[in-house]
Amino acid sequence: MDSLWITTPLGDLTLFADGAALVAVAWGRGADTPRTTGSDPLNRAADMLRSYFRDGRPDFNALNRDVGGTAFQRRVWTELRAIPYGETRTYGQLAQKLGTSPRAVGMACGANPLAIIVPCHRVVSRSGPGGYTGGHGVDTKTALLRLEGRA
Repeated sequence: MDSLWITTPLGDLTLFADGAALVAVAWGRGADTPRTTGSDPLNRAADMLRSYFRDGRPDFNALNRDVGGTAFQRRVWTELRAIPYGETRTYGQLAQKLGTSPRAVGMACGANPLAIIVPCHRVVSRSGPGGYTGGHGVDTKTALLRLEGRA
């Protein structure tokens, strides 16, 4: 598995690819994943993430990715990718659309292997930001929403 780390305004991210597909984006610099020149999916993802933090709205859906997960998780992650930049949905709204519970949606969000690229940070609770498992938790989620104009 290839890896590449990048520095962002919210901290380091380590990107992982298996062959031609991006498989994970993890917060922090992987201790056992030295910076490499990276493979094409890593370089494309790194460029898109830099653009995201700098000034753009890259089309992360254009990335070749292999997210794994259960059939249910993949359904939730597909819905997450459909949430436009600068918009949010509640756990309840997604749950209703998927015929499940808000808790199940939250669990799938927490298992999302592609932070930012599959924008689980755009899912909020009815009464506040909800949880976030990446970076510095809710502070990171709030910073991502603020970046997108949705603090």
